[in-house]
This record gives sequence, C-alpha cells and structure tokens, in this order.
Amino acid sequence: MKIHEQNKIRIKLKAYDHRLLTMSCKTIIDTARRTKVKAIGPIPLPKKRKIYCVLRSPHIDKDSREHFEIRSHTKIIDIYEPSSQTIDSLMKLNIPSGVDIEVKL
Repeated sequence: MKIHEQNKIRIKLKAYDHRLLTMSCKTIIDTARRTKVKAIGPIPLPKKRKIYCVLRSPHIDKDSREHFEIRSHTKIIDIYEPSSQTIDSLMKLNIPSGVDIEVKL
C-alpha cells in the first residue's frame, strides 16, 4: 500500500510537561478518528535535556554549585488523506498553553 506524500499533515508537539503532551495528542487523535481519517502516532522522539550550572553564592565558594535541568518532550502525529472537515476540526481544538504545535502540510 503506497501512501502519497502530498496528502499528509504532520503535527509536531513539544512540551516541558509530558502529561500535557499526552493529553493534547489524545485530543488530536480522537478528532482525527471522529472524522474517519487515518492517523498514525503519537510517535515519541528522544527527550532533550538542557542542564544549567549555577553558583550558589554570588561572591565566594566557587566549588559550591547547583545544577538545574529542563527536559523537553516531543511527539509526532501523521494524518493521512485529511478532509476539509478534519482540518476545520483540528483548527478549532483547544490545546493547553504549555504545548507548542508545529503543523506541516
């Protein structure tokens, strides 16, 4: 079965909180299934860790440091053969504010 590359929407979701990310993925897939469109995903991508090293004291004790990290979680959802009804319902979705969405046609 060959699927055409032109008729695909790729949705890339990024968030710091993995629970918000899974909730938004679930709402997107439920919307796609309601409009009877084939959706593949969510496909988890590797987590990105950013570690910051901060001195505890501003003047002395360079040996005393604190480490903080931020983890960003990423998932991809592919929607094949989207109809206009699917695109309209995806645009009207209410996604939490901590989730960044990138849509490619």
